[in-house]
Amino acid sequence: MNRSMRNRALTGTALALAVSTVLTACGGGDSSSDAKSQDTASATPAAAVEDPLVVTFDGGLHILDKDSLEVTETIDLPGFNRVNPAGDKDHVVVSTDSGFRVLNAAAQTLTDIRYDGAKPGHVVRHGGKTVLFTDGTGEVNVFDPADLSAGKKPEGRTYTSAEAHHGVAIELTDGQLLTTLGNEEKRTGALVLDGNDKEVARNEDCPGVHGEAAAQGEAVAVGCEDGVLIYKDGAFTKVDAPDDYGRIGNQAGSEESPVLLGDYKTDPDAELERPTRVSLIDTEKAELRLVELGTSYSFRSLARGPHGEALVLGTDGAIHVVDPDKGTVEKKIPAVGEWQEPLDWQQPRPTLFVRDHTAYVSEPGKKALHAIDLESGKKVKSVTLPQSTNELSGTVAGH
Repeated sequence: MNRSMRNRALTGTALALAVSTVLTACGGGDSSSDAKSQDTASATPAAAVEDPLVVTFDGGLHILDKDSLEVTETIDLPGFNRVNPAGDKDHVVVSTDSGFRVLNAAAQTLTDIRYDGAKPGHVVRHGGKTVLFTDGTGEVNVFDPADLSAGKKPEGRTYTSAEAHHGVAIELTDGQLLTTLGNEEKRTGALVLDGNDKEVARNEDCPGVHGEAAAQGEAVAVGCEDGVLIYKDGAFTKVDAPDDYGRIGNQAGSEESPVLLGDYKTDPDAELERPTRVSLIDTEKAELRLVELGTSYSFRSLARGPHGEALVLGTDGAIHVVDPDKGTVEKKIPAVGEWQEPLDWQQPRPTLFVRDHTAYVSEPGKKALHAIDLESGKKVKSVTLPQSTNELSGTVAGH
């Protein structure tokens, strides 16, 4: 696997998409299958589910009750699909091979709201807005997730990148739009547009730019192959990695902390590097430090806790709780059995999804799902699901 292909294959964030398979090489989401699924679901309207979870499996989606973790509805949707919170209490964005679809998870139905386009990529929630980036077209769509409740496609801002690429975008509370720069061959950095799409800032010193996260004080960072690029107070700042090749491709931020959590890889030639260090990026001091976990992890392992703590699901089966200010592992919470990251990024692996004070962790090898209280470190519920699951997400209101 060549370097550009490998960089796409190692996603993040929450995610990288391989050029040949990318999200978009997923097979599913054809209109006839969707219509059949919806006809079946609409025959007997399902009761509303509060704060639902959503998991994907080969052939569809399960909607789960947050407390019992029981399957409340199954929706047929062939192919490899991805799920992300839409930004309100009811909806989840589903990425299919034909584009983004909106799932009303609370009502347990796939809506007609869709953003068509090849290679649907990152979904970003920030400042009351949700931003979709379609890799195959370079199109960016921004909308208020509260408008999804009307049941029709929200009116919102659109922007098309100069060249299509595997990118990401985020809109700040003042209307500025930060979006990545690149093409199908390489990615170089990011630019910022004002509310009228006039360019106000640019930095192209970020090779392999991938992923984003926002910290306390609305500092936004995107990862590079040699560090991280921070945008704050109208200006970009590059923070170099301690290694010539120090790739940060996936990040997790919290409004409770100025420090971002990122992955960290140092082998540009590895088919799959299984790193044991994570990065902490201080957006106030523009500093980067590394934390050794003593275990590897994957791109679906990073999350933040309710107090801003950095959480990493290790292949040792534990959630490593890292103090972002001290840069130390404060405790390890047993979650699943030991596991190994598969070579193919689309293959299932344990996944961490955090909402409020609860960490939900999937264990595909055992068809299991666990709910863990982050304060006590105790499992409050474990269930066996009908199928081995892949992605795990849920509704998350406010961001």
